[in-house]
Order: sequence, then structure tokens, then C-alpha cells
Amino acid sequence: MVRVLFLGGLGRSGTTLIERVLGELPGICGLGEVVHLWRRDVLDDERCGCGERFSRCPFWREVGGEAFGGWDADLALRVIGLRDAIERTRYLPELAAPRLRTARARLVAEYTEAYLRIYRAAATVAGAQVVVDSSKHASLAFCLRWQRDVDLRVVHVVRDPRGVAYSWTRTRLRPEADGSAEMTRYPPARSALLWNAHNAAFGILERLGTPVHRVRYERFVAEPATAVEQIRRFAGLPPQPRPPAFLTDHGARLGRCHSAAGNPMRFLTGDVELRCDDAWRAELPAPSRRLVGALTAPLLGAYGYPLGTVRRPVPAGAPR
Repeated sequence: MVRVLFLGGLGRSGTTLIERVLGELPGICGLGEVVHLWRRDVLDDERCGCGERFSRCPFWREVGGEAFGGWDADLALRVIGLRDAIERTRYLPELAAPRLRTARARLVAEYTEAYLRIYRAAATVAGAQVVVDSSKHASLAFCLRWQRDVDLRVVHVVRDPRGVAYSWTRTRLRPEADGSAEMTRYPPARSALLWNAHNAAFGILERLGTPVHRVRYERFVAEPATAVEQIRRFAGLPPQPRPPAFLTDHGARLGRCHSAAGNPMRFLTGDVELRCDDAWRAELPAPSRRLVGALTAPLLGAYGYPLGTVRRPVPAGAPR
């Protein structure tokens, strides 16, 4: 059995940052968003977090050899087809049922077997006790709960939905694509509805018996040493008497990683400041802030966020 820390939540909530920090811990290997590995890496040969093309990355070449005897386009297409058939938000009610229908169970078993092989191979190659998959998708976590050889432990990452909404409106390039490709953007109303759906799904997963540890992004960046130690214990790793040396007074010292897909910050190395990105307080228009707050109100209080917000003034001369 392989132990997997699955970072779940809606995108732009800080999962890549948390994965990068956790990946610096002894015994933990961060893999990035494995759900996107099949298309972006195996088929499109985008860049690994280490900077190399996926096909030339020594780590992933060894993982592919250990898991499948080498990466294969036909396998990637098969897994992508299975994902489209079973791993979608609309299938969550069926995946949450006490039992799966026979035909569905076979597809889920085949789909999760591919992930199991990657997790096992990565743990072997890295000499790790725990692997971190920051795929975020609740639907993938619901599939993985049926894989008996995966010790699934979910770190549910939550961020203020107004900060998430602002992040989804910004234009960002995908440097791994080596071109002008941009990351997906959503209007505030859509991101608010997605925030509700994704976060509520992890609450259901917890009620179904999957271990879930909830982390607020804002608390993580404010108290990283405490948050990291709590996650270490949740992962079943032995406690440490002192904070990790790579955590500095104001940030973290990050080495090279092999995140297969994810936010562009996976390419950063060296000293990285850990601070709460709350630019949304000044930059997200008041009507959008009120709309997002209203749409997410049922869950805001449950996660400790206030319904109302104070708009932070934009400094004189700052770009708008």
C-alpha cells in the first residue's frame, strides 16, 4: 500500500505553494497535478518543475519505467478516456454510493490502477514514505477512495473565495507550454459556484470515512511551521522537535522539484516569501466582492471567513 497526501480544493487556493513546501520535508515526494500528467506531459511533453521536458526528466523517465515499462501514448489516451467516462463532478453521487455498479467498478479500478502505479513508482524512485498529488479534483479523490492499495489522506485547502475569484480573473501565462498559452480564467460568479461545489464535495468525502485535514491558505502562510507540523502528523510521519531548517523567518527555501503540472510557481527555487496574497481587497471591484460573498455565504462561516470585507486602499501611484 502506498500513502498518498491528496491536496484538494478549487484551483488558485494555494495548493501548489503547499505542495512545494511539503516536498522539502524528508520522506515526502511532491508530484504536482498528476491528473494533468497524461495530456500535458506524456502527450504534449511540457516542462517538468525541474525545467526539463517531461520526456527528458530523469525522475519521470525512471518513474515511467518502474510503473509501466516506459511512458506510452496509447496508455495516456486510454486514461484520458477513462477520466472523461467516470471522473467528472456530475458522477460524484454515484462515486459516493455504498457500492459501485459492476461496469462502473471495473472502469474505476482500471483508472485508479494507473495512478496507483505512478504513486508506487514515485515513492520507490524518490525513496519516499509519502507522495503528494496536488490534482485538487474532488472527483479524482472520490475515485481513489475505491482503490484499496492507496492509503488516501486528503489535505483540503481552503482560501477566501473573494481571493480565489480575483485570481481566476487575472491573465497568467503558462511558461511550461513555451508560448503564449494562458491559464484558464473564470468570471467571479462562476468561480464562486465552483468554490461552493468543490469545497462541499470534500466535506462529503470526509463524512464517507476518508481522512480529511482542512487547511486555510491564510493560516498556512501566517504560521507555516505549525501548519507543516500538523500535516506531517496527519500524513503519519513522526513528529519533529523543531521547525524544518528550510522554513525561514519570512518564507521558505525551495529546491528543485519534479511537479508534473500545476501553478507556474512550481518552477521557483531559492528563498520564496510566504505572505498572504490579499490583493483582491484592493483590486476586486466591490460589486464582485459582494456577489461572491453572497453566493458563498453558506460556507464562509463554516470555514471561518467573514461575510463582509474591508476594501484595502490602493497606494498612491500603484498600477490599477
